Amino acid sequence: MLFDRSKRIAVILVATVLFSLIGFGQRERPPLPDPTHANVAYGDHPQQVIDFWQADIGARGPLVVYIHGGGFSGGSKDSIGAAKVEAFLAAGIHVATVEYRLLKHAKLPAAHDDAVRAIQFIRSKARDWAINPNLIGAFGGSAGAQLVAYLAWHDDMADPESSDPIARQSTRLACVAPLNGQATMDFDWWLENIPGYDEPHRQITEFTDFSGIARQVLIKELSIINHISADDPPVFMRYGMKPDDQIPEKNPSGWKVHHVNFGIAMEDKLRRAGVEVTLKYPGPETRYKSEVEFFIDKLAWQGEREKY
Repeated sequence: MLFDRSKRIAVILVATVLFSLIGFGQRERPPLPDPTHANVAYGDHPQQVIDFWQADIGARGPLVVYIHGGGFSGGSKDSIGAAKVEAFLAAGIHVATVEYRLLKHAKLPAAHDDAVRAIQFIRSKARDWAINPNLIGAFGGSAGAQLVAYLAWHDDMADPESSDPIARQSTRLACVAPLNGQATMDFDWWLENIPGYDEPHRQITEFTDFSGIARQVLIKELSIINHISADDPPVFMRYGMKPDDQIPEKNPSGWKVHHVNFGIAMEDKLRRAGVEVTLKYPGPETRYKSEVEFFIDKLAWQGEREKY
C-alpha cells in the first residue's frame, strides 16, 4: 500500500507551522506540553533522568531523542522547546529528552557514558513506550551535538555478554542531527581551523582530570570526527554563519566555538565515507530546511512504510 502523498504534505505543513513558532520570541515561548512520562530515572544520579512524550499513533512508532548543549557545564532537557515537541508529535514521532551529569557532577567522559546509558535505557522501553527500536534518531546543539554524534558514529557500544539487559541494548541511531557541533575536542585543531580562534577559550583540565597519554586517548575517543565510517546513518547539520563571514562584535567567542568550519570538516569526511549528509548554513539551498523536516522524512515516512 502506497503512502498517501497528500497526507505527507499536510503533515509537513503542520509541522513547519509549529516549528516556525520557535522564532516568535523568547518572551512568548510557550511551556512544554506535559510529558507522558516525566523524569524517568535511567541511573542513580539525580541528573540521570528522561522525559518522554508519546505520539498518538496507535502502534509502535519512531522516536526523536533530544540531548541538550551547554558546554557540558549547563543546559537543560527542557530547552527543546514546545514547538519542536508539538511538531514531532503531530508527525507521529515520539519525543524523549535527556538530562545528564555536568562537569560539576563528574568530568568527561561521564556525559558520554550517560548518553550511552540513556539511549540503551530508552531502547529497553520499546515495548512499554510503543517505540520502534529501529527508528530512533537524535539531535542536540553544541555539547549535545557531540553527544548525539558520538552515539550515531561510534561503533555499537552494546555488550551482548552483559548480565545487565539494558547494557545489551544497541547504541546506534537511524539518523542524527548534530547542530552547531564541534568536530573535535582537540583545541589545537581549533587554533588551526577556526577563524579568529587564537587561544583556547577553556582549559582542557575543566573537562578531564586525565593527563599525559591518558588525556590524549580520551580526546581522540571523544572527538566525534574520528568515529565517522561508511556504516553511519544519514546526517543533518546546521550552523548560523557562512564560512567567510566576518567575526561579529556581539558574542564573538560563542560564534567561534560554533563555527561552520567544524561542519565542513565533518561533511567532507562523511561524504568521503559515502554517508548521506546535509550541511545547512545561510545561503545555499539544501534538501532539508530544518532538523524537523529531516526527522519527519527519515523517521515518520519510514515508519509508515514499515506498517505495510
